[in-house]
Amino acid sequence: MLFEPTLEVALKFDESDTLAKYRNEFYMRKDSIYLDGNSLGLLSKRAEKSLLESLQDWKTLGIDGWMEGTHPWFNLSEKLGEMCAPLVGASPEEVIVSGSTTVNLHQLVATFYQPEGERTKILADELTFPSDIYALQSQLKLHGFDPLTHLIQVKSRDGRLLDEEDIVAAMTDEIALIVLPSVLYRSGQILDMKRLTKEAHDRGILIGFDACHSVGAIPHRFSEWGVDFAFWCNYKHLNGGPGSVGGLYVNRKHFGTAPGLAGWFGSRKDKQFDMVHTMTAADTAGAYQIGTPHVLSLAPLIGSFEMFNEAGIGNIREKSLRLTKFLVDSIEQELNGMDFNIGNPRDDERRGGHVSLEHEEAARICKALKENGIVPDFRAPNIIRLAPVALYTSFEDVWNAVQILKKIMVEKQYEKFSNEREVVA
Repeated sequence: MLFEPTLEVALKFDESDTLAKYRNEFYMRKDSIYLDGNSLGLLSKRAEKSLLESLQDWKTLGIDGWMEGTHPWFNLSEKLGEMCAPLVGASPEEVIVSGSTTVNLHQLVATFYQPEGERTKILADELTFPSDIYALQSQLKLHGFDPLTHLIQVKSRDGRLLDEEDIVAAMTDEIALIVLPSVLYRSGQILDMKRLTKEAHDRGILIGFDACHSVGAIPHRFSEWGVDFAFWCNYKHLNGGPGSVGGLYVNRKHFGTAPGLAGWFGSRKDKQFDMVHTMTAADTAGAYQIGTPHVLSLAPLIGSFEMFNEAGIGNIREKSLRLTKFLVDSIEQELNGMDFNIGNPRDDERRGGHVSLEHEEAARICKALKENGIVPDFRAPNIIRLAPVALYTSFEDVWNAVQILKKIMVEKQYEKFSNEREVVA
């Protein structure tokens, strides 16, 4: 992808963009460029439609909505698991849309963390999202272990990226379970999940991935790679709405393993309403559900997943790579000498769906961007995350956003703001 970052090139790319038609399917604010889709995706008209259909089912059918209506609720999590499976490279039976990111992590660790003998420690990293660390610490405490000694966190050499060699070196005989991000939430680095899974299995260790920042942005092949489990949210790249129900994957080789946290909706569907006190767990990933599905938070995903499968995750990834490269090249050309640093990998195979732009004045620059109609994302201490999303961001959007950022810096517009994050960054 060799090109000169100019407005003319941006317009040329937009003219040949096969995904451009999906832009009109999203609700976008006039005179605004939304670059925060890696934190909360925008509402699509299809997601709105499937939500309204489920509301109508409730309105007209009442309790009969569980088995009747446009989108019957009883098997909705399984239906969405089937729709989501192509996005993570799994069979439909290996995916269920249920719970939330942290609830699903608790479920999976409670199931697959089985300390025995010398293998009592959990391996993670120091750059992962805090919620994962909180969950892992609490699971260790439930087993009577001190997180200070039993949660091993691989160090970063530069504070931005993780080196797979360091992760492999930490896979010692004391490790019982590994939980790592697929894409680092700050820098956007993609970890080599295939390699890390093989290295873990060669040492007899189970491994799972937090795919919150990768599902919907990059293709996965969880089943082919032999990944033991994964979990993710659906409100970022997948545009499921704030607090949208999450998803989890369990490799079929683990089917039959009793869920660590059992709940009624993990039952086999034909047995669930027997109402007996001996659970017959589903023989699929559905076994790892806990509670009744949040139907009105599931419903938007029907429309969203439909759009993703229609567009194709390969096509989405191809455009995403072009967008992020165009953004990086434009930043380097237009913002040269303004003390910005690109903190994410440059190589396509290692770069996720967002650009990590570092600056010591990042918090106040983000405030100035919002005042100028650009919606970024700030992450402490000094990161401006910019996510051009393939389904609704144009190359012209990217070019214009960089020009506005350049104007902010030249005019020092950011100086009127404090360099402190808002309550929600």
